[in-house]
Amino acid sequence: MEETVMVYGANGHTGRFVVTELRRQGFVPILSGRDEGRLKALGTEVRPAPVDDPGALDRAMAGAAAVINCAGPFATTAGPVIEAALRAGIPYVDVAAEIEANADTFARFADRAREAGVAVVPAMAFFGGLADLLATTAMGDWTAADEAHVAYGLSSWHPTPGTRMAGQVSGERRNGRRVRFTKGELAYHDDEPPTLRWPFPEPMGPREVIAEFTMADVVTIPSHLPIPEVRSYMTVEAAQDLAAPDTPAPVAGSGQTFLVDVVVRSGGEERRAAASGRDIYAVSAPLVVEAVRRVLTGRTATTGVASAGKIFDAPDFLRALSAHLKLLG
Repeated sequence: MEETVMVYGANGHTGRFVVTELRRQGFVPILSGRDEGRLKALGTEVRPAPVDDPGALDRAMAGAAAVINCAGPFATTAGPVIEAALRAGIPYVDVAAEIEANADTFARFADRAREAGVAVVPAMAFFGGLADLLATTAMGDWTAADEAHVAYGLSSWHPTPGTRMAGQVSGERRNGRRVRFTKGELAYHDDEPPTLRWPFPEPMGPREVIAEFTMADVVTIPSHLPIPEVRSYMTVEAAQDLAAPDTPAPVAGSGQTFLVDVVVRSGGEERRAAASGRDIYAVSAPLVVEAVRRVLTGRTATTGVASAGKIFDAPDFLRALSAHLKLLG
C-alpha cells in the first residue's frame, strides 16, 4: 500500500518541488494549505486547511503517515501543524529557515514529542539541515569542538515571496537586530557585519562573503553538537540579491549553483566537509523526502524534536543524495 504524506503549503515554490519528489519516490501526497484554488491546480487529493483551524488541520491530516510543512512564515504555521501532528501521532518535518521559529520548535515541543514518541525534525532543508549533516559528518569521532563555520557559496539568490516574508517576520521579532551564536547561546547585536574572503574549495575558489550572515544552522548544529561558537557566511553577490527589492522570484529549473563549505575546529585541528549542487529550493525536496522515508522506515537514532544530524546517520544520509549533491573531499 502506498503511504500518504500531507504537504502543508503544497502550492508554494518549495512545496511544489516536494510534491513532485514525493510522487517520484512512490508516496501519495495530500495537498494542503490555505489556498484551495491554487491547491486544486496541483492535483486531486486536496484538503485545504487554515492554519488557525485545528479541526480542519486534523481532517487534512487524517490517514497520513507523515506531514511535511513547507508553508512560511513558520513562526505562524509550525506550532499549529506540529500540534496537529502530535494529535495524529505522526512524524512532522519542515523546511523552516527562520532562526526563531526553529528555536521555538525545540523549546516548545521537545518534551511532548519525546513523550509521544513522535519525530519532529525542523529545518530539514538547504538552510539548517544540510549544513548540520555536513558538520556532523566533519566531526567524525570528535565529541565536541570549539567552533563551526558554515560558508554558503551561492552564485545568485532569487528569493521566493515566502523567503522575503520569513525574513521580514524574523527581523521584526528581533527588532531589526542581527543575531549570532556565541558562548553557547544566541546573542543579538546592532553592529554592521564585516566582509572577508572565504577559501571555498574548487570549483568555486576564494570569494568575498558577508561574515555572520546568520542562518538556521545556529539552531540545528548546537542543538546536539557541543560547539559554543557557530558562524555562517554568505557570498556577497547572493546577499545583495536577497537585499534588493527588485530581485525577481525564482523559477523552476533555476541555473543557480551552490557550494556549502563547513569547517569545524578543535584546539589546533580542523576538519572539513562540503557539498555542491544546483537550486537551493529544489534540493530541499530530496532532503526532506529522504528524511520522511528514513523516519517511516525506522532509520533514526532518536525520537522527539531533533535536527538532521542528530536523528539520522549523517554520512549515510548525504551519500543517499548523490543524485542531487556532490560531496567534496
